[in-house]
Amino acid sequence: MPVFTRSSDASQPGDGVSEAEEEQAGGEREEDEREAAAASGPGPAPSRTLLGHCLTRLRTWRTRHPRTARALRLATTALAAALVLGALLLPNTLPALKAVSFARIPAEAVIGAVVVLALPRRPRLVAAVLYGLGLTVLTTVNLLDMGFNEYLGRGFNAALDWDLLPDAQAYVEDTLGGGVATAVTVGAVVLVLLVAAVMVAATIRLAHVLARHRVRATKGALIAGTVWVTCSALGLTLFGGPIASERGAGALRVHAQRTVESLRDEAAFARQSKADTFGNTPPGELLPDLRGKDVIFTFIESYGRSAIEDPVMAPGVDRTLDASTTALEKAGFAARSGWLTSATYGGSSWLGHSTTMSGLWIDNQRRYRTVSAGDHLTLTKAFQKTGAWDTVGVMPGVQKGWPEEKWYGLDKLYDAFDLGYEGPKFSWSTMPDQYALEAFQRQVHGKKRDKPLMSFVILTSSHQPWAPIPKMVGWDELGDGSVFDAIQKAGNKASDVITDTTKSREEYGKSIQYSVTSLTQWLERYGTDDTVLVFLGDHQPIARVSGNGASRDVPVSIVAKDPKVLDKVADWKWTEGLKPDRDAPVWKMSSFRDRFLKAFGSTPRPSKG
Repeated sequence: MPVFTRSSDASQPGDGVSEAEEEQAGGEREEDEREAAAASGPGPAPSRTLLGHCLTRLRTWRTRHPRTARALRLATTALAAALVLGALLLPNTLPALKAVSFARIPAEAVIGAVVVLALPRRPRLVAAVLYGLGLTVLTTVNLLDMGFNEYLGRGFNAALDWDLLPDAQAYVEDTLGGGVATAVTVGAVVLVLLVAAVMVAATIRLAHVLARHRVRATKGALIAGTVWVTCSALGLTLFGGPIASERGAGALRVHAQRTVESLRDEAAFARQSKADTFGNTPPGELLPDLRGKDVIFTFIESYGRSAIEDPVMAPGVDRTLDASTTALEKAGFAARSGWLTSATYGGSSWLGHSTTMSGLWIDNQRRYRTVSAGDHLTLTKAFQKTGAWDTVGVMPGVQKGWPEEKWYGLDKLYDAFDLGYEGPKFSWSTMPDQYALEAFQRQVHGKKRDKPLMSFVILTSSHQPWAPIPKMVGWDELGDGSVFDAIQKAGNKASDVITDTTKSREEYGKSIQYSVTSLTQWLERYGTDDTVLVFLGDHQPIARVSGNGASRDVPVSIVAKDPKVLDKVADWKWTEGLKPDRDAPVWKMSSFRDRFLKAFGSTPRPSKG
């Protein structure tokens, strides 16, 4: 073990180095000696030699440059303290990410200091490492909360949401390309590892400093603890928030409770999904008042209440709805519209689809997997069960096997590869809505058949990032979709719209106008006296577009030529036309199935779970 002596040019009386500085330097030397002793213990000789050599050079540099060394020590300690306090006080939403959020006294910092001061060296090192890893977990879940709140309007759920991460990667790949998706994935992993390394280094540094100045640190911890207790007891606030904070522990507690509740909910929902108001209804007692009608259920992606009421998007969307209502009236159609509160927000469209069709509140992926693996009666399957309809699904967004078609009761599914499209993709959307509807007409709706048709159609052109957006072309010009090449090339780049909130809102509104126009023009062109169209949104757009605190409401409309159809829903008190009034009835999305079945003559015959 090397022998350490004071250099001849070390600080001497009159050289400007204070007694406190000399004391700190001595503490550093003692720490170096312990580290060197640890390095000289059992282990490979080259490693011990290298570490000892590095520590010797570091100590020599400190001795020769005491002021610079002290400044670096102070800066490193201050940075470590800022990182730890920042992690403990970090909010979990972007709107709350303000400087005033960090003007708090975190209880976790006081407790951590007390624990470190009470432990000998080796347990103290272990505690510091564990504390740093805990801060890494806390920072990670807070960042995930920010992302989920921004896009899905809710916090991250550790029990449910890991399944959504591959979907998020696939969305980035479809929208911005495989290279960007890979870079984002690698960057996220590197970021977590970097946060872990930095947090552990910071907590080890602070632990050493506290131990080196044990007396002063103990007094400081006592004062800080007393101040925290006093502020908490008196409810003192600063900048609109409590001075005494337990933000870190509270965040982890919320996530733990959320995880436990989710696991309990999964078991309860499995039992709930086995009970069904119409589970034992015979085929002859299902939907008797719609026999002979061609019924089409259509979801418009991200068609939310904000599109109709937000001051940026609403003017254009409202003009489109008014013009479409007038055009449909001239073609002999009438419409009624209301609101449904979606089970999802900002994304996970399949949760909105399944909630509407099943009559169950399906607000997470576990619930979706549970119900779609069972035999709970969907609204679409009720049509199939009667034997009076052919049932089809038209889903241009589906690009791989989709076993849920059996649960939905679809005789035939037309996915992205079945519609004959040869044109360009529009970001995530595989084809424009106008083309998908024309292909539906050509391959399905326009063909002669022995039975009426029940269709389940999902339109995708209004899917984020709303760039580029298709434009309407002549219906007779659609061909194989190549006509959209020039439109796609001339459109906005997804990367430009994603990073601009104002632009995102404007382009979102335009995408809804396009989707509504495509659907209503299709109905004008191909609808018959026996056509019944039900169309609605699956969820609101992301919070950056719909606004913080926006509702989960989506518009829903029923359109038909036969007045008897709308007479059946007269007691719903829905608004005439395609635009629901602000005070039109608002129902939970999960209530729609039973209301629809009852309105059109179905007899409830419950099955028990």
